[in-house]
Amino acid sequence: MKLYNTLTRKKEEFKPIKENEVTMYVCGPTVYDYIHVGNARPMVVFDTLRRYFIYKGYKVKYVVNYTDIDDKIINRANEENKTAKEIAEKYIKAFEEDAKGLNLYEEKTIHPRATEYIRHMIDFIEKLIEKGAAYNVDGNVYFNIESAEDYGKLSKKNIDELISGARVDVNEEKINPMDFALWKKAKEGEPYWDSPWGRGRPGWHIECSVMAKTLLGDTIDIHAGGEDLQFPHHENEIAQSETLTGKPFANYWLHNGMLTIDNQKMSKSLGNFFTVRDIAKEFDLEVLRFFLLSAHYRNPINFSKDVMEQLKNGLDRLYNGKSHLEYLLKNCSDRELTQEDRKSLADIDKFKKAFIESMEDDINTADAIACLFDLVKYANSNFDEKTPKTVVQYTYDNLIELSQILGILSKEEEILEEEILELIEKRTQARKEKNYKLADEIRDKLRDMGIILEDTQEGVKWKRI
Repeated sequence: MKLYNTLTRKKEEFKPIKENEVTMYVCGPTVYDYIHVGNARPMVVFDTLRRYFIYKGYKVKYVVNYTDIDDKIINRANEENKTAKEIAEKYIKAFEEDAKGLNLYEEKTIHPRATEYIRHMIDFIEKLIEKGAAYNVDGNVYFNIESAEDYGKLSKKNIDELISGARVDVNEEKINPMDFALWKKAKEGEPYWDSPWGRGRPGWHIECSVMAKTLLGDTIDIHAGGEDLQFPHHENEIAQSETLTGKPFANYWLHNGMLTIDNQKMSKSLGNFFTVRDIAKEFDLEVLRFFLLSAHYRNPINFSKDVMEQLKNGLDRLYNGKSHLEYLLKNCSDRELTQEDRKSLADIDKFKKAFIESMEDDINTADAIACLFDLVKYANSNFDEKTPKTVVQYTYDNLIELSQILGILSKEEEILEEEILELIEKRTQARKEKNYKLADEIRDKLRDMGIILEDTQEGVKWKRI
């Protein structure tokens, strides 16, 4: 399998540290609000990668953190006259509900909270101070970026250019204007923890380094998140982690592209800001998951209601294909396989092989989805009640197995074969009664359900799109 490593700017063969085991850390939400549709993209994309690793037989240790102490959380708590902990609890619960709708593999996900690792963070910072890589100024502790080797190697930013472009008057406490906070001195009324430098709380960057190290080890296989996290967040994680351990922090860095809304940057001021909960009012969240996988993860993706409608129809076609196979399983019979039947089995293997090749090529879910459509189209065009059950079952099993990697087609089918037949019967009756308006309406409804009708001398025939 090849993955595009942001660190090297090229696709590399994936080789885990331990045989048959993968460690993954994905930057999770800061829990001060409901997650928006852009936040959902890395959650879905890297959950799909995790699913693929499991399909390949790997044991996957998968971590998605909660940042449950942060300026945004404190500000929201003050606005709502609640504690920071109450705000965090509210939005962690909300995230869990959204995650269920997106079919994230939550039961196997480790969700550490930053506030559970304060002691580990203090130990980490103390060791950096001992190494001379961090310094305390009146209760604020900063990391000195000049103590890090190759600072800027992930984002490909030049440290001298960063320093010359920084506003040195922003914080005169710092030795270097690009130094970042490891520990923040507590302000009046803020949550705090006791530390060797006084009361305070951790900086944002230290949280992920510590939770990753504690839960997954000094060096992990994959660290992932949105491309907006490359600098400064992931760059600073690398600096502090590798300075402390002297080892690579992560061997592969994966970043997904950004999301736009109707070809514009998502912004509350533009009125085009959508939370996952907003989307759920109009679409099943499985459609949102399908949308987020419909483009290659490293490419930008544009969200619009029209695109969501198109993808809803596409997902319906896959469900129709699944339903068609389930109907055939109930109505076809076993018989000896012919040469043509064996060719059908070989054709299904080709679709599966193409799906796997797509996933192996840097998680190309867009092409993988196309393979599922090809498989369903093939089954709709070639299989009927005369097809041997062995062939239908093999096709169905492969469809379910591959769709599970993408986290789709897991719901019970709503469009049943009986419904289709009943609508066809109603249309036939309407035509007999010369109620052509009703007949046309039923035809249109069936087309929306992915069913095409053909009036022949032998009667009405139908097929799936």
